[in-house]
Amino acid sequence: MNRRYFLSSSVALGAFAAFSRAPLSTGFGQERNGSGSKGGHRSNPGNSLKSKGIKKVIKTNEEWKRILTPEQYNVTRQKGTEAPFSSPLNEIHEQGIFECVACELPLFSSKAKFDSGTGWPSFWQPIAKENVLEKVDNSLSETRTEVLCARCDSHIGHVFNDGPRPTGLRYCMNGVALKFVRDANVS
Repeated sequence: MNRRYFLSSSVALGAFAAFSRAPLSTGFGQERNGSGSKGGHRSNPGNSLKSKGIKKVIKTNEEWKRILTPEQYNVTRQKGTEAPFSSPLNEIHEQGIFECVACELPLFSSKAKFDSGTGWPSFWQPIAKENVLEKVDNSLSETRTEVLCARCDSHIGHVFNDGPRPTGLRYCMNGVALKFVRDANVS
């Protein structure tokens, strides 16, 4: 076996292995399914978080603009930040759940809420780790960890390592990206 044959065969075999694991469809032209998701939101069954059971909500920018206020759209879809101390959610001390304002996925419990003094609603843990996505954010001079809704990819805020026990985390969220639902049975 000569060297050229060996190298070309290795490249071809590697390419075949890589492409055999890739999805056959890129998602273009896929139909959106309007059934089976909470609140009439359309989800794409081909784009679910299979291991976590959370189906993605996919909408166009025009659809998001119709259901969100301009401030909600700016924060959740364009990664904006609300002014500190401007959210009425800072003053909520009742039992309940904080949901994503865009798709109603439960994100945080009032049991994990604390006053961080930063001016934004803060939590030491999400309701379920799979309900939030965390991504590296280098948009400022410092590296931060962005927090997104796992269902609709809405920007919710950032998480920092300066929170209280037991986790030591501070999920510093934009109140405009959350909706509070009272629930006396929150555990």
